[in-house]
Amino acid sequence: MKKYILAIDQGTSSTKTILFDESGQAAAKGCVDLKTNYFDNGFVEQNPEDIYQNVLDSVTACLKDFTQKGFDIQDIVSCGISNQRETFVLWDENGKPLAPAVVWACKRSIGVCNELIAKGQNDWIKAKTGLLLDPYFSGTKLLWLLENDADLKQKVSNSEVYFGTVDCWILYKLTHGAQFKTDYTNASRTLLFNIHSLEWDSEILEKWGLSNLNLPLACPSSHHFATIDWGSILNLKEFFSIPMTALIGDSHAATFGEGCFEKGTAKVTLGTGSSIMMNIGNKAVLSNSGMLTTICWSTKDRVDYALEGAIVSCGSTIEWLKNELQLFSSPSETEAMATAIADNAGVYLIPAFSGLGAPHWQMSRKASIEGMTFGTTKNHIVRAALESIPYQIKDVVQAMEQDMQAALKSISVNGGMTKNEFVIHFLADLLGIPLNKQRNPDVSALGAAYLSGLKSGVYESISQLATINKAQTEQVLANTTNDLPTNGYQGWKEKIARL
Repeated sequence: MKKYILAIDQGTSSTKTILFDESGQAAAKGCVDLKTNYFDNGFVEQNPEDIYQNVLDSVTACLKDFTQKGFDIQDIVSCGISNQRETFVLWDENGKPLAPAVVWACKRSIGVCNELIAKGQNDWIKAKTGLLLDPYFSGTKLLWLLENDADLKQKVSNSEVYFGTVDCWILYKLTHGAQFKTDYTNASRTLLFNIHSLEWDSEILEKWGLSNLNLPLACPSSHHFATIDWGSILNLKEFFSIPMTALIGDSHAATFGEGCFEKGTAKVTLGTGSSIMMNIGNKAVLSNSGMLTTICWSTKDRVDYALEGAIVSCGSTIEWLKNELQLFSSPSETEAMATAIADNAGVYLIPAFSGLGAPHWQMSRKASIEGMTFGTTKNHIVRAALESIPYQIKDVVQAMEQDMQAALKSISVNGGMTKNEFVIHFLADLLGIPLNKQRNPDVSALGAAYLSGLKSGVYESISQLATINKAQTEQVLANTTNDLPTNGYQGWKEKIARL
């Protein structure tokens, strides 16, 4: 009898649910789009109830696909969740949301961050949480809500408000309020969690007036969180109850799914933005190069830390060229456009549409296209946009190597932009090392499945997972004779330093 693991990947734009077998192969899938509200003032919100319903719809679609293929849901052993990070929900003791879910991309707390930095709190926060005071993280957006909603602030003072990241909210809803838990990775993205003691930091909470905020119990990523009665929740005809044995932030899940089990192994997610995460072992190393220190993943007996570089604009740059400049009708056309010319002809696109992330952290910087002449064509602009992705990754990799005083052992790539062969080969040539590429594109869901399976007994050990992963990985080799990426990168660094 085969065993299967239900993996829920709750993202910003959709929820994807996948059933994996013991070999990490997808047996069934379900995906449902999720509405996100973007406002002109930089606010980004979602409806908390929509997020939960989106999960139920996605799981339903996956189970339908599974049973239509002739599989038996009684062979599903456990489930796990990977989720959009930093997005958070506030609710009352009855599970009623008290505000919209504030999404990770929301910029409402720029002023709050500036005030806290002016008070000298940035280094203090970094030492405790590994993070920087930036709107990207949950805590400052929570402070903005309290500054702008006196009633909500009073409810916090009265201990009437429950705070949770998306994983916590879903678990709370699935258990009808019986379980109020999160994992270390999600907790580590809030600015409220001490990554050294693995506890909510009482000093931060007190200084920020949040001591009476109800916070979830933080647990390892691979952990028995609850038993979920899916049969009842989804109104199924048959009994279907399995343990929830993994919660983890999506980028952390992708790191685990990519097989970054050892110190010095890293992954790059090429999506709307880009997350570069390197496993740094069992000790938190604070960066002097603009990196974040975060919890990579954890089991009952092991906590691995990571350095992370967050790049704000990756695939979103290409979408902007398509939607606003209308240089092409589909992103799939960009590969041929880039290779139709010999080089970038000195044209660079600095994709600071929402500022520049790691390692620069120039959040007030604006996007620009540099080096254009009358000889510049749309192909040059497209190529410059594609090249900006490997250039930003190189910036982060160099900073990580500087912090660790060692070169990366390996680097894996995943995400939608990996389909672009120009970007992938340019990146391999620029870094000068092979890129590992999973044949399974859904590595966040896979990571959640692996962690769930470790706890539920589907997998015996991480070494077994390493063997499984190796069989599913192909390599993109670097062309060491190609000087274009290296020469182009020198121009990139000059442009970045100039402004």
